[in-house]
Amino acid sequence: ARKSQKTQEIKEIKMRPNIDDHDYDTKMKKVLEFIDEGDKVKITLRFRGRELSHGQLGMALLQRVQADVVETAKVEAYPRMEGRQMLMVLAPK
Repeated sequence: ARKSQKTQEIKEIKMRPNIDDHDYDTKMKKVLEFIDEGDKVKITLRFRGRELSHGQLGMALLQRVQADVVETAKVEAYPRMEGRQMLMVLAPK
C-alpha cells in the first residue's frame, strides 16, 4: 500500500573544506546511512572568507567522499560551485 512505500528524499550533509578526520568520519557514517535507506545525499561545502581562493581543497575533499562511497552510491551531480558553496549529489546505486 501507499503507506509502506518509501519516498526518496534528498538529505543534506554540510561540511567545511578544512574538516577534521574524526568529524569527516562521523559525517560519512551518516552519508552511508542515508544511502542505505535509499535516499539521495546532497553534500554542501561551505567556504568562508579566504577559503574561497583555495577551491582545490574543496575538490579534493569531494573526490575523497566520492572514493569512499564508490561501492554503494553513484555521483548524480558532479561538484560545482554555487556562490560560496560547492555542491555534489550522490544517489544510491
